[in-house]
Parts: sequence; C-alpha cells; structure tokens
Amino acid sequence: MILKKYHFHYSLIGKFYKPLILFLHGFMGNIDEFDEPIKLLSDDFDYLTIDLPGHGKTQVLGEEDYYTMANTAHALINLLDELKIAKCFLVGYSMGGRLALYLALHFPERFYKVVLESASPGLPTEAERLERIKLDQQIAKKLTISLEKSDLAAFLSNWYNQPIFGYIKNHPEYDRMVESRLQNNPQELDKSLRFMGTGCQPSLWERLQFNTIPMLLLVGEYDQKFVSINREMTKICEFAQIKVISSAGHNIHFENTLAFVENIKNFLSPAS
Repeated sequence: MILKKYHFHYSLIGKFYKPLILFLHGFMGNIDEFDEPIKLLSDDFDYLTIDLPGHGKTQVLGEEDYYTMANTAHALINLLDELKIAKCFLVGYSMGGRLALYLALHFPERFYKVVLESASPGLPTEAERLERIKLDQQIAKKLTISLEKSDLAAFLSNWYNQPIFGYIKNHPEYDRMVESRLQNNPQELDKSLRFMGTGCQPSLWERLQFNTIPMLLLVGEYDQKFVSINREMTKICEFAQIKVISSAGHNIHFENTLAFVENIKNFLSPAS
C-alpha cells in the first residue's frame, strides 16, 4: 500500500458528531498552520490537520517521487480510509490549496465542499511549467545554501518579500510565524519544492469544467496575481465562487483570521 511509504504526523480532534474539516497547509507550513482559525471554528467543526510530505514531523519512507502531488493525494485518501473518514470538508492554503484542488477533482466523492485559499490549478502550458521548474530549482538552490550556512531565517525573510505577501511583515505575529517555519528541515523542503512545486504539478485547468463540488475561492486584496488566477477559475467552473478578502495578501488566514473564519462558516453551513 502507498500509505506504508508515509509516516504521517497528524492531529484528529473533535467530538466526532460534528462535521469534519481536513486542513492542508502551505509550503513551509506545518500541522499548526491553522491553529488560530481552528480556535474560532472548533465549536462547530471537528478537524484533521496533517504535516504534508517534506514538512514538520511527517516522514516519507519511499523514493523522492513519493513527494509528488499524485502520490501524496493517494496517500491522503488512504489515510482518510484508515481513519474511517468517508467524507469531509476540505480547506487548503497555497500549496495545500493546489493539493486540495487535485483531491477534489480526482476524488470528488470524498468531499462535501472545498475552500481554496490563494490556490491555483497549476500552469496551463508546458512552456510555463518548464519555466517554473527552473524557478523552483533556483529557490531550492537557495534553500541548500541556507542549509549550508544554517541560515533558513534569511531565506524566509527573502521569501516574504514577494509581492503576493503584501504587508505580511508588518503583522504583529510575523516573528511567531517565522519561528514556526524554522522548525522545518530545509532538505525536506527542497524535496517538496522540487516534486510538488507549481511547475511539477499536472495542470488542472482542463478538469475544472467538470467539477461539481461547491468551491469557495479566497484571495487577498493585495495578492493581485492570485485574484486574477481565481477569477479565471470561476469563468471555467460554475460551482466555484470567489471572495476577495480585505487587509490581506496571500496568507489570508494569518493576516485576516476573522474574515477567513467568517467566510468558511458561511460557506460550509448547511443553508449555503
């Protein structure tokens, strides 16, 4: 079984009579990524959080291709089977959002509704994917250098200078978030980036038109790149709706937690 190639570190918490949300973190995140939103959602939902391959305490026991999106997705479905979770809600952020979209489009029978935060269906053309692979390799090289210099903090500082993150460095809890990111192993992050980066993932644009699961696409007002991508997604997928969240860039659940939680509650409620 593919699940035997993974030793997932996860947390399954709740009363088990409430609806369950599976949360998938972004690149350099971990099992604690959604702690603050979960505090505000725990009265209404149970939850399952997981360290994705290359992150936190999860161990990949197989070859490097077990870091790919397809293999990771199958392993997560097997984990849901092992935990006897037949169907649940799904929330994914950034890299976790791309993985969530892959799961929804390939295993639609397993999810009631899906929330994608700052996610995309990948790159539509081979040329774009090849160009992105080159970029991801450059980023991976910087990760390697940071490992050699024991300076992952410098890598993170440069990472959050990207325009998509808006004013995240001004957030009062920014240092705490960085400290959490520093718990990751740069060598493992390198594998995640090289095998589940945007350039390596299969394009999901063609499959979007066949989706029948209700989807909420959350994007931050400062993240115009993903605002544009997600607006294009709604043109293709009639079951998707977009919400642009104020006072946030790429990392909405961190920068505007209350708006993030309010939108999830409204979308996942039985009446919506």
